[in-house]
Amino acid sequence: MTFRTRFAPSPTGPLHLGHAFSALTAFDMARDARGEFLLRIDDIDQSRARPEWDTQIQDDLTWLGLTWDAPIWRQSDHFADYRAAIETLSARGLTYPCSCSRRDIEAAASAPQEGLPAFGPDGRIYPGTCRGRPMSDWTEGQAIRLDLSRAIATVDLPSFTETGPTHQGLHEVTKDHLLTQIGDPVLARPHMAASYHLSVVLDDANQAITHVIRGEDLFEASFLQRFLQQLLGLPAPIYHHHPLIRDETGKRLAKRDDARAIATYREAGATPAEIRQKIGL
Repeated sequence: MTFRTRFAPSPTGPLHLGHAFSALTAFDMARDARGEFLLRIDDIDQSRARPEWDTQIQDDLTWLGLTWDAPIWRQSDHFADYRAAIETLSARGLTYPCSCSRRDIEAAASAPQEGLPAFGPDGRIYPGTCRGRPMSDWTEGQAIRLDLSRAIATVDLPSFTETGPTHQGLHEVTKDHLLTQIGDPVLARPHMAASYHLSVVLDDANQAITHVIRGEDLFEASFLQRFLQQLLGLPAPIYHHHPLIRDETGKRLAKRDDARAIATYREAGATPAEIRQKIGL
């Protein structure tokens, strides 16, 4: 089996040092394994994606010395795949339309059960307000959610292997974890082809990704994504969640941290080797 991984940034702002760490970590691991490194552009949110950031991403990665072993995969080219997966799940009676706004969800879930988390990898854990509505009620301005309890009853619950330093080992995806710490996830947001969690598992399968290498802030998402893979009959990659690059206060970097943008360092005369040194590689 050829080791194959990917780096999947969103073209919604500049790449920063945290992106450099993640991309270089994946690239180095692929090259060390004599495998393949791919670039995926996560532009599923067309309202925020910008072509100039797409170009900037490629320029920054090329400057860092990265090359990719296949044409760039853009999620905007694969909306039909996402819709087909949702239709398959709907035909199995596992989805429902959701008309709740963020404010509605906040109001309904403002008093979570004691000892249970309020937020999971899909955001605020959904209280189930619209659960049970038929898909015939769905309109373009509504989300589509997975009825998690029904879905769990249709498959054997899987596990996944993690090789990162913080969570290394085999992790079981349990019914209790899914229901209490994730809740019914969004499969498609209003006016979008799919959610992040659905699109990423389909893309990984379609690109034959064997190793998912990303920041440890996405570790909890692996439980949901591994379940979606099982539900859709998709292969299971190995996961590797690496430490995050943080600022002086311990806060992880975000795209608004323009002072730490790769382009800023380039313009100041830094070299790719200096960037590697700065991020501990």
